[in-house]
Amino acid sequence: MARGAGGSDGGTASFVVGLIMMIGGAYLLLNSIIVRPNMGFGAVAFRAGGLPVTSGFIMIPLAFGIGFIFYNSRSWLGWIVAGMSIIALVFGVIANMQLQFARLSVLDLIIILTLLVGGLGLFLRSLRAG
Repeated sequence: MARGAGGSDGGTASFVVGLIMMIGGAYLLLNSIIVRPNMGFGAVAFRAGGLPVTSGFIMIPLAFGIGFIFYNSRSWLGWIVAGMSIIALVFGVIANMQLQFARLSVLDLIIILTLLVGGLGLFLRSLRAG
């Protein structure tokens, strides 16, 4: 007996249609989100002991970490300093973003949610045993 999607007796057509609906709904949802910077150039990433830490401050230990790595590539201190600086830089950028929904009509939102949740339902139904 041939098995369906996920090795279950569920329908392969439900699996494919549900997957396509979920992908379409997720694309429409993510496409309707506007990303804007929260503050201007040199924005505060976070505060460390009352001192504002900006992206410029984070570049200093990054430069020293890279210098340690070039001096001795086996230097665990250089790798840790450079890695933590990159992580702090990424978190600082993400923390200073503002996410907003674009103007959507109620019909647009209903279509997006129907695609997402309906596709998830079809996808999960195809994976359960018949």
